Amino acid sequence: MSILLLVRHGQASWASQDYDRLSPLGEQQSRLLGAALSARGVRPDLLVRGSMLRHRQTAAAAVAAAGWDGEVVQDAGWDEFDHVRTVTGSIDFPEIPGESYDERVSRFDATIDRWASGSHDADYHESFPVFRDRVGEAFRRTLERLEPKQTAVVFTSGGPVSWVAATLADGGVPAWSRLSKVVVNSSVTKVLDGRRGTSLISFNDHSHLEAAGTDLLSYR
Repeated sequence: MSILLLVRHGQASWASQDYDRLSPLGEQQSRLLGAALSARGVRPDLLVRGSMLRHRQTAAAAVAAAGWDGEVVQDAGWDEFDHVRTVTGSIDFPEIPGESYDERVSRFDATIDRWASGSHDADYHESFPVFRDRVGEAFRRTLERLEPKQTAVVFTSGGPVSWVAATLADGGVPAWSRLSKVVVNSSVTKVLDGRRGTSLISFNDHSHLEAAGTDLLSYR
């Protein structure tokens, strides 16, 4: 039996020109996560991260706070889809004067639902099926690196975390669409791989943030 902990990165710089960078809140979330996992006795045998800056920054902050040793292996299969080239770069997504934050988020979510629908795959740099297969391969590679009774911690993004969870719950794209909208920054999703196969144990645990104060909770 081995354990895989999937970590969504800390809050990135939403609505800025360089999204792929942790905000000060994201750095704090990542440190709290590492300290909380260490306090729970998590001692990973394998550390993996995607290739994006926010993955690297989250991993560095969490590993330092936890006091873990060992190399963090990079696997770009755990990267998030490129929301600029894959979504907003393929569809008209102009700024709308007077649009509120919530209205912009809703409009952005609608573009992601279009991408995931499978009805417009030719419009995108990376179609949803390609993204889905890429994440699935990264998931398999990570499990193959683990020996029985070992633990891996993977620093990735909300999209890949949600696809793994949706797949293990047999929920497919509809489940992915719902789950991907509620993944908390620095949350942990737990997967168990053993004799009975691979199972989803928990999704989106963010108790380390709740313990430190609700003002630390973020979704973007």
